[in-house]
Amino acid sequence: MRQRLTLLAVTAVMVLLLLGLNTARNAAGWQPIVQTPAQREQLLSGAWRILTPPTPGPHKAAVLLSGCDGVHDNMDYWAQVMLEQGRAVMILDSHSPRSLNVAQAWRAVCAGQLLAGAERGGDLAVALAALRRMPGIDAQDVAILGASHGGWSAMELLAALDRDAPPPGLSAWPAPRRALEAEIGPVVLLYPYCGLISGAGSAHWPDQARGLMILSQHDSITDSAACRAMSDQLVAQGAHLKYRTMPGVDHGFDQNERSVLSPLQFDARARDRARLLVDDFMGFASGPRVGI
Repeated sequence: MRQRLTLLAVTAVMVLLLLGLNTARNAAGWQPIVQTPAQREQLLSGAWRILTPPTPGPHKAAVLLSGCDGVHDNMDYWAQVMLEQGRAVMILDSHSPRSLNVAQAWRAVCAGQLLAGAERGGDLAVALAALRRMPGIDAQDVAILGASHGGWSAMELLAALDRDAPPPGLSAWPAPRRALEAEIGPVVLLYPYCGLISGAGSAHWPDQARGLMILSQHDSITDSAACRAMSDQLVAQGAHLKYRTMPGVDHGFDQNERSVLSPLQFDARARDRARLLVDDFMGFASGPRVGI
């Protein structure tokens, strides 16, 4: 019995050590599997969804990035918001092309073990480059909306554009950095991750980019205080970024579809208030204003 307990203890220590090393690898931005931009686009393009308004184009665009559990109903909701603003929408699915939607593999993403935000930022870079080649798309002033892990990934790309090296896992930038920078317009960050393994707070944003960070007062998944501190740091470095805190709500308030074991709650009223913030931020009036 004592030998069995010792073996279990050693095994547990080894597992924790491996998880810690993998987390450190993600934090350092080292990715052992490297793809060319063409390979990454081939991986993603079969899963991303393009939605267009009924009006004649070319249309301004928006790219949407889901949380760590993959694409769910909140992405459809925000896509409709962007469509009503006259933007074509790409829902960028980073999960199903990598089989991260199978057997709850997405939990490893949420735990910071797979597909860190810096690596996923490469998906966004590839998507921005692809939008430039799509007919009917005006790839200037592209809106980016990222929820949770998607918000982290968006911020990681904004930081990476300040450096010569491409995002981890890409062999090169899919287009010249300055060309990608020029595409970026409004950036909406819904309750993003801003913790220890995020490198998103240490760079200068593209000059024309402007951001809105919407935080949850009672966020039980990510640290809102860390995001406020990161926002202040980015503003001090010249970013056009502001944050708003949604009172009385938890992480993922805009998402109804979720794991049966999730303690998080969908809050339609909070989602509607967040939409008003987004509409105001993007200069679009959708209806009567309410306080938050």
